[in-house]
Amino acid sequence: MAKHDELVLGIHAVNALIKRAPERFIEIWFLKGREDERLLPIINLARKYGVSVQFVHRKALDEKSHGEQHQGVIARVKPGKTYSENDLDGIIESAKQAGKNPFLLILDGVTDPHNLGACLRNADAAGVDAIVVPKDNAARITSTVRKVAVGAAETIPLVQVTNLARSMKAMQELGVWLVGTAGEAQQSIYDCKLTGPIALVMGAEGKGMRRLTRETCDELVKLPMAGAVSSLNVSVACGICLFEIVRQNLVQ
Repeated sequence: MAKHDELVLGIHAVNALIKRAPERFIEIWFLKGREDERLLPIINLARKYGVSVQFVHRKALDEKSHGEQHQGVIARVKPGKTYSENDLDGIIESAKQAGKNPFLLILDGVTDPHNLGACLRNADAAGVDAIVVPKDNAARITSTVRKVAVGAAETIPLVQVTNLARSMKAMQELGVWLVGTAGEAQQSIYDCKLTGPIALVMGAEGKGMRRLTRETCDELVKLPMAGAVSSLNVSVACGICLFEIVRQNLVQ
């Protein structure tokens, strides 16, 4: 495999990507003897676009996936577009030109690929325009992330920025309101106005937001916790907060 080629594992991830960017596909390996109704559409699309199709034994797929769940399909693809802080202005302006309020998700140091994949899935469902993450100490798009995201890794731009606080200030200059989630916040998210151009800021697993990230937010909110646990998994909290923003924008 060429140095920069990527592997995409799983039915949803491969299906979403081949529909969106068939030109990136180099070859696809399918589990031999499994041409069922879930894999057949991908096989047909691959043949339609002239992608090399190979049927191999499970052992070969297991070796290529290094033990990760592959659901009988693995694709080798060319690298996708990468996004940096230089793309943020364009993403925000594109949302405005489309007649909608820019809606962003900022993840400060989320390192678990399963959590990033789940956040991507939440963001896609909520209509988020982009996810912003720091370049360092944060999860990247991997085969695990793609599989957990079930296609959302192909639809939501993941913008990697060198200096998160600086990029947040640039968003503020473009009229985006930054709402951070923190357990020590005084007000509940349900008591906060969350309409207009907005970016939800979520902290890392366990540690929460870094000090400078927290200080750059325009407002801090918390989720009311009634039980014995002090916090929720970041992807669960992310989904709740994103859809509270969606709810408020629907009823305004």
